[in-house]
Amino acid sequence: MLSLNFIRDNREAVEKAVAAKNVNLDVELLIQLDLSVRGAKTAIEKLRQERKRLSDSFRSASPSEQASLRERVRLIAEQIQLEESRASDEASQLEALLLRVPNIPWEGAPIGPDESFNTVVRTEGTPPEFGFEPRDHVQLIEMNDWADLARITQVAGSRTYCLKGRLALLEQALMFWAERKLAAEGFTLMTVPALARPQAFVATGHFPGHEEEAYEIPKDDLYLAGTGEIALTSLHSGEIFEPDQLPILYAGYSPCFRREAGSAGRDVRGLLRVHQFYKLEQYIICEDDDEQSAHWHARLLANAEMLLRELEIPYQVIETSTGDMGLGKFRMNDIESWVPSLGKYRETHSCSTLHDWQARRANLRWRDKERKVRFVHTLNNTALASPRILVPLLENHQQEDGRVRLPKALQALMEGEYL
Repeated sequence: MLSLNFIRDNREAVEKAVAAKNVNLDVELLIQLDLSVRGAKTAIEKLRQERKRLSDSFRSASPSEQASLRERVRLIAEQIQLEESRASDEASQLEALLLRVPNIPWEGAPIGPDESFNTVVRTEGTPPEFGFEPRDHVQLIEMNDWADLARITQVAGSRTYCLKGRLALLEQALMFWAERKLAAEGFTLMTVPALARPQAFVATGHFPGHEEEAYEIPKDDLYLAGTGEIALTSLHSGEIFEPDQLPILYAGYSPCFRREAGSAGRDVRGLLRVHQFYKLEQYIICEDDDEQSAHWHARLLANAEMLLRELEIPYQVIETSTGDMGLGKFRMNDIESWVPSLGKYRETHSCSTLHDWQARRANLRWRDKERKVRFVHTLNNTALASPRILVPLLENHQQEDGRVRLPKALQALMEGEYL
């Protein structure tokens, strides 16, 4: 969410962002509603003052004057009620539009309506060259009896998975390994629930607009979250941080759920796109300083790259286009890992800076050295998401005999060189 003052003073920049992010929003209607609501508030205040003036003169008035005053007060009360009703309706319309106002994107972001306009910043590592016909991750899993991918669909439907044996152990080991890495980087480990109230989704910017992607539990007025960011953003809603409390660095681990609405026919084989998964999310709250945000964005990105390097997975860093980055993002970098069976890179990480756009929705504030209360900046980045990370991990390290060599970083934890 952007402030109304900012929108009034920077209308051209807002309209440019609306176009760049391909958002269906009538900025002119928003401006007119803002003017109308402010005008109604002024009118209501004048009517209240007039009502008070008439009421104050009632005692000193003659009986005939009192009857006239009483009628005038009644008519003013009716007018106030009408103005308040109109202002309330328009304020609701204005609030709905404000929730659709996009953040102003970083000037270096590629301009374009979708992911086809994303650009590669750099490529790290070299895709492996196999002296044999490489298998995809599903073939490797079936060869080694590491999952029940077919049976579990009888229980939970499509796009579900059930890992077994060493692969199930590896999934847990990966998260533990990544948690320890982030803890060493100064992040506080958090385990957060997948359950969240609708307002928590509004706070992050997932609602309105993406309700069809979330599983709803209407009886309890709850949804299942697709990222720990939803719980972490609302954890401090309404609080005011002191300068010495910032920055806050969280590493939030949680089960995650996504309906994958609109993705029919995409990545239906294996573990790339499933309804339930686990994710370790990096999350930062810092002062509302652009340089600080840029510093922490680079830090989050570096942490994700560190994990991929130690997992010995080739990857590329993407500068995400304005139309692909989402409503609230100021800047967004994806990291795509090499998947041999597909012969291309696939997204495994996403790093986002939101400035104060998210904080305004979640009411996250801090008190600066002059004791002025300001909205903070928020950032987030995937550390690891499983089972998606297992796809490039298994495929890049496969051997001709079907075994999978573990990267050195995991061998001690898994007590062996091979999975």
